[in-house]
Amino acid sequence: MMRMLLDRLARRALYQLDPERAHRLAIQALKSGVPLAERPEVSRRLKTIVGGMVFPNPLGMAAGFDKNAEAPDGLLKLGFGFVECGTVTPQPQAGNPRPRLFRLEEDKALINRLGFNNDGLVTVRERLKKRLSNGGIVGINIGANKDSADRIADYETGVRAFGDIASYLTVNISSPNTAGLRTLQDRDNLAELLARVLAARDEVAKRRRSPVPLFLKIAPDLTDEALSDIAAEVLDQRIDGLIVSNTTLSRRGATSRKAQETGGLSGQPLFERSTIVLAKMRRLVGPAMPLIGVGGIHSGETALEKIRAGADLIQIYSGMIFGGACLPARIVTELGTYAQREGLSSLRQIRDTHVDHWAERQLD
Repeated sequence: MMRMLLDRLARRALYQLDPERAHRLAIQALKSGVPLAERPEVSRRLKTIVGGMVFPNPLGMAAGFDKNAEAPDGLLKLGFGFVECGTVTPQPQAGNPRPRLFRLEEDKALINRLGFNNDGLVTVRERLKKRLSNGGIVGINIGANKDSADRIADYETGVRAFGDIASYLTVNISSPNTAGLRTLQDRDNLAELLARVLAARDEVAKRRRSPVPLFLKIAPDLTDEALSDIAAEVLDQRIDGLIVSNTTLSRRGATSRKAQETGGLSGQPLFERSTIVLAKMRRLVGPAMPLIGVGGIHSGETALEKIRAGADLIQIYSGMIFGGACLPARIVTELGTYAQREGLSSLRQIRDTHVDHWAERQLD
């Protein structure tokens, strides 16, 4: 109880600061090694196997929070079953001009137009190498530099840089904050992208026992036709899974005066849209392909609903900004309690039970 009170007070203090400065302080606190929340006891019922990886629980930290792999171990200590760092580009990148991160407190949402600001793959790779012996599942989200002459080549470079040391890789072609990036989701472009990154992965496979699992992160602002095209390509090229979804350009459900800021919206208003897209994609790819559900999760119940809508794993980011450092442990505990109460040996038993409910809904 005392730790939760301190967590609440810390959040109030951070809310008085510029969002980007507050975020920087949060990363520093996680790096310090000071325990920010009690690590939960994790039920064996939460163990999840995806892409040959054994996750102690299905809750992950989404990319964007720890862009430069500075604090994955601090995040794992909060109770996350895995952490995804990045987005990392081949060359260091300053990103878009400030201000570029906005808290919509009334909506429990964020808008960002950061633009893949990061330290570059050389620096991030060195950080990742230094913490390898610590264990835990730490993935890397890779992207393309804003001024790149060949963006697909940037993704190949990212695969070669991290394919031997990351637990998994995520190809991020869905950020709305790099002009033209989302066109890589178009079928012809996507076919070339996937073929080239998978070939790069095969090259790197010699340096590890098996090829690194490769996921694709898609946008929530896609038409039904575009979703069908993406599903066809990922199935044809046998990618290891999809992350659904990134931030949205839609402002549905957002009421804050800051809602008209340019950038991608995340947080609670994204829950409905991202869950609809998740369920539609589950229908399209079938039961075998792993899906990671992201967008608007802020409680054990919203985490469970993502799983019912088709997710094998789930990720949060904005939820922790508003729920604090105790939120991951609280969600993991609630998932375990639910599984025990319902007599489930695995949360896989409820996956897809609400797919039809969500997939039948229309995106505006």
